[in-house]
Amino acid sequence: MALDYKTSIVIDLPRAKVIELFDDPANLGKWQRGFQSFEPISGVPGQPGAKSKLVYQMGKRRMEMIETITRRDLPDAFDGTYDAEGVHNIVENRFVEQGPNQTLWESRNVFEMGSPLMKVMGFLLPGMFKKQTQTYAEDFKAFAERGADVRASGAA
Repeated sequence: MALDYKTSIVIDLPRAKVIELFDDPANLGKWQRGFQSFEPISGVPGQPGAKSKLVYQMGKRRMEMIETITRRDLPDAFDGTYDAEGVHNIVENRFVEQGPNQTLWESRNVFEMGSPLMKVMGFLLPGMFKKQTQTYAEDFKAFAERGADVRASGAA
């Protein structure tokens, strides 16, 4: 079973600034709720073929995933795969100039469910996955435009 969806958001900043903020792993905790750590495993971080371990704390649940960068064509595109227990996620990010001070961030996500539990969750709660992706986009927009930090709001 696979879920395939797209999200998009307009960020009121020039594309170069959006990419600068998006491309810095030190910023992940500022806009990804639950983010705990980023640990390079192999390759050059952020470059095609690089693998890194990302750790999140979602309530009482600790989640580890392996990120593999599959495409880096900035400022236009940045793609990767994310593997966690029972799920393989393919992410394609596109950054489109909407004028001198606006950037459209489009994200396509494909979740391939492997474990029985994830298949059930994908079937019963498909909107949960898209909502999480959209929340990350909205939190990134708030961080980029206003310097908002999800950790300061207690949402982390």
